[in-house]
Amino acid sequence: MAAESLSGLQVKPGGVYVDATVGLGGHAELILEASGPDGRVTGLDRDPNSLEASRQRLARFGDRARFVAGNFNRFDERAGLGPASVDGILADLGVSSPQLDRAERGFSLLRSGPLDMRMDPTQGLTAKEMFQRASEEEIEGWLRAAGEARFARKLARRLREAAPGISTTEDLAGAVSRWVPRRGRTHPATRVFLAFRMAVNRELESLDEFLRRAPAVLKPGGRLAVISFHSGEDRKVKWFGREASAAGLLKIVVKKPLEPSDAERRENPRSRSAKLRVFEKI
Repeated sequence: MAAESLSGLQVKPGGVYVDATVGLGGHAELILEASGPDGRVTGLDRDPNSLEASRQRLARFGDRARFVAGNFNRFDERAGLGPASVDGILADLGVSSPQLDRAERGFSLLRSGPLDMRMDPTQGLTAKEMFQRASEEEIEGWLRAAGEARFARKLARRLREAAPGISTTEDLAGAVSRWVPRRGRTHPATRVFLAFRMAVNRELESLDEFLRRAPAVLKPGGRLAVISFHSGEDRKVKWFGREASAAGLLKIVVKKPLEPSDAERRENPRSRSAKLRVFEKI
């Protein structure tokens, strides 16, 4: 949703922007091109591989592009951003294609690899380590947070019982496939993988913190654009917008989230669940 994001941010010449989840640098590149020779972008990412890829991609922009390693939750502190200092902030909450495609990262249920799932593979517990230590109640909480309410309790119990024999993505996907019926074309383990990934990276907690900090950094009239990929994320962004609007902090720019066009869905099937919400600093 590159064009929609750029439009939502209202990128202007000489503007100062933050790409809080810079990934491979695609959005940041478009912002730098649209903001002219004086525009600047600070890109953050907790994945060192992604950050290096974006650094190489954006090298032609020189010091107009700045890179900061770390989670986006405290982006303002990490990037040294003061109050009312930026014209726009973008956060794309999705997993990048290289993360999904590299089996050793452990994100994909379609590739056999270690049960890792860390956005930053140099820090924190892997999915396997968290899973092996988690209680049945904790696993149930992960599943419910990812929208797997229907089978959460029973599935958590079976996962806890089977934990000693699960150490790879193939193990986890296979076990869940034996316990959960397939829903149409969706793999039965899709939400389980989402639940584990969210828990390992504390994604919803990070999103809460990011949203809490974002308004103060924006200049009056500055825009915040957030692309979410599942209902739990979108629900948080929607309610944040309502509360910030009621408090007189932000204006809701689009009443309903923007979604990918049919053409984009065909070209990039991974974008099919994306939703873009945009807010403006009052």
